Amino acid sequence: MTTRWLAPEEQRAWRAYIAASHLLEDAIDRQLQQEAGMPHVYYSILANLSEAPDRRLRMTDLAERTKITRSRLTYAVTRLEKDGAVRREGCPSDRRGSTAVLTDEGMALLERTAPGHVETVRAALFDRLTAEQVGQLEEICASVARGLEGDDAQAPPDDVPWRRRSQGSCT
Repeated sequence: MTTRWLAPEEQRAWRAYIAASHLLEDAIDRQLQQEAGMPHVYYSILANLSEAPDRRLRMTDLAERTKITRSRLTYAVTRLEKDGAVRREGCPSDRRGSTAVLTDEGMALLERTAPGHVETVRAALFDRLTAEQVGQLEEICASVARGLEGDDAQAPPDDVPWRRRSQGSCT
């Protein structure tokens, strides 16, 4: 098999992407740690639960939405439970399943934290782009995500941890 080395312009784009993504994630994490004492992944869990019907999601669905492994999600939800932001409930239709529920305390924490988070995202990313670049960024990221999630012709195998789905549902 021959290695398909990156062309110089691809190498520059790759390195710029790596630098930007690491710096952006660091800026977001620092802001959330300073303002709310939580990492970005915890904020993402709360935000996803806040957008779900009845502020609840089956753990496997939450893992898929946040793109983290189920074991990492379990650890994070356990921490958020200790803080009173989330509670876990069993799934009546599937004894193996469980549901994460955003508590009123978790919603209040999210509402307090969201303005600073949005300002950090805006200042670190969107204030630096033109409207045309925002559209291009969306298009590029959506294309890459579709490919990595297996929704195109070059689909990866179904062993992506957050894509494993259980058969039951909690209703």
